[in-house]
Amino acid sequence: MKYLGLIWSNLKRKKLRTILTVLSILVAFVLFGYLAALRMAFNQGVEVVGLDRLVVRHKVSIIQLLPESYEIKMERIQGVEDATFATWFGGNYKDPRNFFAKMPVKHEEFLEMFPEYLLTDEERRAWLDTRTGAIVGRATADRFGWKVGDRIPIEPDIWRLKDSEGAWEFDLVGIYDGAEKGTDTTSFFFRQDYFHESRRYGEGQVGWYWVKISEPERASEIAALIDQEFANSPAETKTEPEGAFAQGFANQAGNVGFILTAILGAVFFTILLVVGNTMAQAVRERTRELGTLKALGFTHRAVSALVLAESLVIALLGGLAGLGLAWIQITAGGDPSGGMLPFFYFAPRDLLIGVALALMLGVVAGLWPASQAQRLQIAEAMRR
Repeated sequence: MKYLGLIWSNLKRKKLRTILTVLSILVAFVLFGYLAALRMAFNQGVEVVGLDRLVVRHKVSIIQLLPESYEIKMERIQGVEDATFATWFGGNYKDPRNFFAKMPVKHEEFLEMFPEYLLTDEERRAWLDTRTGAIVGRATADRFGWKVGDRIPIEPDIWRLKDSEGAWEFDLVGIYDGAEKGTDTTSFFFRQDYFHESRRYGEGQVGWYWVKISEPERASEIAALIDQEFANSPAETKTEPEGAFAQGFANQAGNVGFILTAILGAVFFTILLVVGNTMAQAVRERTRELGTLKALGFTHRAVSALVLAESLVIALLGGLAGLGLAWIQITAGGDPSGGMLPFFYFAPRDLLIGVALALMLGVVAGLWPASQAQRLQIAEAMRR
């Protein structure tokens, strides 16, 4: 800390160059923040799904239905605590672009299976008492301005009403929040019994099952037992952890993680060259001064540490400012798509990764100039 004044004086020597370098780093880290938030959005809450839940779907495709009778058979398998099912409903609210997931579920079992979906006791009772009742996540309710008591019409595109060509109508009895930041609060759930009695076809069939297991560390073993139970049947199954199932949906948009990593890699490589060139030029300009420091008693390592510290200060000034700006903008602005990316947020873990990247950038960019300063001989420096 006693050399901080010397370091700061060196940075102020070429103010414009230092400012431009810091601004370049700042822009890179703002981009890092937005890309990290975008990755969270496309992961669709994968990182906070239940570790003790499996998803059982048709082996061929998720659009293929499974028999409703599978539930009882699954619950007999060792390690399975409970099983419940859901079906993809589809449908449109006013406009096909107003997309959000809609699913009929066995409401009582569903609430037990997903304790991270938070409803008030009054909302829970209302859903249990209202046959046409539905609950929706806070993100979707805010998106469309819904409130408890609203009547929600959904135009069908897959499941037609038995006695009508019109829209399904649901009474909104609850708006659930998530127990954690990344919990999905976009879906719309309604009662399976109402769906069963009102749909035109598909009796006795469901889309997929959620299975709660007693020992998450045995997930692969229990998944294999479930698939073995239905092997060689007309509807064979594929069982996987809920996280893998959710990631499969996310991957339908492409390998977003790889794309974002490639973009960030290119950006940070460019910034690394910029900072490295800045520090190398600064060392060349101060060759005589560095030689003077050594003549006054500074060791080779001390001079090298001063140069490395300058690189770190520049990287941290730009990096921390960029991360802070990204945090403020993302937190204040929220989802830039108007509701299509409800998981768009800058996670604390990504913020820490950003700080580590800033430190690494400062060290890597400063290593070569610092090594040059360390090898510099006093006599040679004074001749320049």
